[in-house]
Amino acid sequence: MQEYYTYKEIKQQPEVWLKEYSSILKQKEKISEFLKRYVNNGFEVVFTGAGTSAYIGDVLQYACCGTLLENCSAVATTDIVTDYKSIFYEGRKVLLISFARSGDSPESLAAVNVANSVATDIAHVFITCNKDGELSRQAAAHPENVLLILLPPETNDKSLAMTSSFSTMLLSCLIISEIDKIVENRKYYENLSEITQYSLTEYQEILNEIASRKFNRAVFLGSGPLKGIAEESHLKLQELTDGDVMCTFDSFLGFRHGPKAVVHNDALLVYLLSDDPYKRQYEIDLIKQINQNNKVAAQVLVSLDDVEIDGVEFDAKVILNPKSLELNRTKCVPYIIVAQMLGAFKSVNLGLSPDAPSVSGNIHRVVEGVKIYSI
Repeated sequence: MQEYYTYKEIKQQPEVWLKEYSSILKQKEKISEFLKRYVNNGFEVVFTGAGTSAYIGDVLQYACCGTLLENCSAVATTDIVTDYKSIFYEGRKVLLISFARSGDSPESLAAVNVANSVATDIAHVFITCNKDGELSRQAAAHPENVLLILLPPETNDKSLAMTSSFSTMLLSCLIISEIDKIVENRKYYENLSEITQYSLTEYQEILNEIASRKFNRAVFLGSGPLKGIAEESHLKLQELTDGDVMCTFDSFLGFRHGPKAVVHNDALLVYLLSDDPYKRQYEIDLIKQINQNNKVAAQVLVSLDDVEIDGVEFDAKVILNPKSLELNRTKCVPYIIVAQMLGAFKSVNLGLSPDAPSVSGNIHRVVEGVKIYSI
């Protein structure tokens, strides 16, 4: 695995998170002034991106509750391009926060251009990994209403699948959502880095073993912000296996309403368990029901703490925070490493290259073939 960029980019995450924290800390006053200029004047926050970058917003619309960015929603750039009239209707003030690894994908640029053309009041935050991308260039050209947050260059993943780019863009926005607390919150980010570094080492072997098992479908379940992590998880395993493993995701409660039909004996089930006692009741009930009614290829429980569920034996338990280190709203971030590692290991197990798993060429690092039409 050492020879693959994907593996290196997964493993580097704890280190680059701390680099990004330091970078944002240096820009604290600038970021705080920019965000408050708009948020305190009635601008709604809309998180946007395409594919993996869109899923960041699906996490944040829950995780940003109680922060500077709490008046928020998530809409993919792919939806903005086709349905911009439903987003930028007359009188709505929007702070559009765009996530983009390359900053060059057609929909990312089109969504910004559409917003600038039709929105009544618009401002932008570009969170990107590529200093040479078009979004970075646009930010330099329009400093009056655009804030650029540029990630460390190593997050501009060389592999097809977004790994460190996803987690670092997600963390960046969580940090700026509490920008005025950035100094006092430092311990949380350091703890996050520590527990993730531990987990990447501690669970590598068991996740490699799980990936070697015979399954051709996988389900990722999570509640609240962890549903967004489940969404990204399902894509990660699916694209790294070139679709040989078909994946889905849902909330624990939502999965009961029909989607549970996907559970067969060739399925991998990955449960992203919340640390909230109220949510956990519902999650454990579903796990017990699935375990009682089905035989599956493997069940993996992912949790911040050690959990025993009566009558349920898991093929792997990933305990992300065994030392019970103090975390804040960033606690959703380390859950993603499980799907990243499963995807990388399964890709190799299937004889693919995780750096370029698409044998057919159906998917590319930067989306190709999208024609943007005039509005």
